[in-house]
Amino acid sequence: MKNKIKVERAEKDVTQQQLADAVGVSRQTIVAIEKGRFLPSTPLAIKISRFFGKSVETIFLLEEDD
Repeated sequence: MKNKIKVERAEKDVTQQQLADAVGVSRQTIVAIEKGRFLPSTPLAIKISRFFGKSVETIFLLEEDD
């Protein structure tokens, strides 16, 4: 699964720590999600999406098998 968290953070001028604090996780969790090393739970994905005011599908993208 890919995500646009880094892009969304840049657009809103938000640090990883600010996002982490807002959604109740560690900065390391945000780093891992951004790098694709950790898949967030459904509730966390929803919190992140709501933080940016966008749909889950806009922030998180499923990679389709060809």
